[in-house]
Amino acid sequence: MSHLTTCLVFFLLAFVTYTYASGVFEVHNNCPYTVWAVATPVGGGRRLERGQSWWFWAPPGTKMARIWGRTNCNFDGAGRGWCQTGDCGGVLECKGWGKPPNTLAEYALNQFSNLDFWDISVIDGFNIPMSFGPTNPGPGKCHPIQCVANINGECPGSLRVPGGCNNPCTTFGGQQYCCTQGPCGPTDLSRFFKQRCPDAYSYPQDDPTSTFTCQSWTTDYKVMFCPYGSTHNETTNFPLEIPTSTLEVA
Repeated sequence: MSHLTTCLVFFLLAFVTYTYASGVFEVHNNCPYTVWAVATPVGGGRRLERGQSWWFWAPPGTKMARIWGRTNCNFDGAGRGWCQTGDCGGVLECKGWGKPPNTLAEYALNQFSNLDFWDISVIDGFNIPMSFGPTNPGPGKCHPIQCVANINGECPGSLRVPGGCNNPCTTFGGQQYCCTQGPCGPTDLSRFFKQRCPDAYSYPQDDPTSTFTCQSWTTDYKVMFCPYGSTHNETTNFPLEIPTSTLEVA
């Protein structure tokens, strides 16, 4: 086999694998305001006006990954600025995690037993209603979930901050709320979040009702800010359509 033929075969194999592999994420803004979306460690950051989507591909093995939205941001031409909620060091292209409060979509792909693990978390507080889940649902806990309650409007006074609602760990710290020194249980303040978003993580050890899984390689995923039925929503859901010109590869 010639060198040119070998290169062509490898190129075709890579193209087929990329084209049909799962792990494509769509992040869609359905809010009636601008959201500055973030995805780390894969993705970066993107400004999304109402109705806009952003697609990126996360490779198998990606873990400790987060997607969230920032609000009331102001960036200059160099991508430097500040956001009222979810800010990540004053840059558009985030490299680290955001400053609470920020509603989180978290995931880890192709982990043990060939499973993808994912969840919505309000452990870092809440700023934007969110839905998250597989575009090709499967058995068991492989189905979309959401956190769409009016948490900002109903937020307890002790947790209320401009633009969002802090989690008690952020506000008060300590073992009772942060679970940093061993087992812990729900509190009255974590129950405030859990009662309104029963599928979301409300405190660090809220695993049994808050972790969701799908078989690896079987689905892509979609995050929507202000999904249909949320307090900020005025439009309907959108199907996953992936223009090749907007798909980013890690």
